[in-house]
Amino acid sequence: MFKRYVKNHNGMLAREGDFIKHKSNVIFDVKGLIHPKDKVIAFPRYIPDPKGFRHSKDLNYGKVYSLGDRFKFLQEHLPHLILFDEFFGETLCEVPTDEIVQHFQPKEKLASLRTGNPQNIFEEKALQLATDLQQAADISWNAIGISGSILAGLTTSTSDIDLLIYGEENSCKAYAAMQRMLKEGHPRLKAYTTEELKNLYDFRSKDTHMSFKDFQRVENRKAFQGMYQGTDYFVRFVKEWPELSDFYGDVCYSNAGYVKIVAEINSNAEALFTPCIYQLENVKIIEGPMLTSIKEVSSFRGRFCKQAENGETITAQGKAELVVNKKNGERYYRLILGNKPEDYMVLGTV
Repeated sequence: MFKRYVKNHNGMLAREGDFIKHKSNVIFDVKGLIHPKDKVIAFPRYIPDPKGFRHSKDLNYGKVYSLGDRFKFLQEHLPHLILFDEFFGETLCEVPTDEIVQHFQPKEKLASLRTGNPQNIFEEKALQLATDLQQAADISWNAIGISGSILAGLTTSTSDIDLLIYGEENSCKAYAAMQRMLKEGHPRLKAYTTEELKNLYDFRSKDTHMSFKDFQRVENRKAFQGMYQGTDYFVRFVKEWPELSDFYGDVCYSNAGYVKIVAEINSNAEALFTPCIYQLENVKIIEGPMLTSIKEVSSFRGRFCKQAENGETITAQGKAELVVNKKNGERYYRLILGNKPEDYMVLGTV
């Protein structure tokens, strides 16, 4: 499996949490782990801007966050990167590998902080959080990385800490460790207060519409986010390359309309990872085309991870896709969340 990925990317293995710098100096964040040959699916995150307040050695940068703003920037400045992908059935940003001038890798960033001197308070806190987590979870240092503005070297006074954990077993051990740390009152790791959660809601609700009540019900119980020594932290969990079973082109997706459903969670075994997947049962379509066999809800956005537990009832709204597995001929529908601000997944019926 691993060799097949190397062949498809001319030696470049880019995945969720990595950044790449385009020859235009725009820094992109990589999405998912499955990419076309000689291209990387990624979206602009840090954009050269003379008036920007994020500083690298020779450039100032601004930041774009919402998907709409990212596409708007691409349309105005790098339209050739916008492509309709026939396998994903979606218009995406795909960066050719021969236009990439730098590959930022979270594991390498953490390794450099461990052997060198952190350059600012955010790098110090990120290293300390990684150390606390590595010890509490008893996982290898090679299973941890640092992403976000720290990885890009573009921190500001409002930066947060973005960690990554790699591998299924490591991820489960790390999440259990964070649950214990919060429950036992770790001196540096804290759950969000209601006020801090409201600040997070104000930020996220611009891109994902839901009530604060619904938001609070699911976010309160997530251990992978909170405050570390007064700084926001978020931990993302990503599978290692040998743990993947599908490759680009093995599975095809096509738009089947916009749907609102009520369903029960049959399995959230894949809910911790990015992309996250929830297996469904007892699905009822409330709005949209009356599709049969909606088997799962999925998202490439970390905010939808650990959104529901097994046996819970959820209401979700998003793009329905027909999934066709070319390897075994299986066909079913799924709901994909995160493409539009109207996409959501909440507990109970709405």
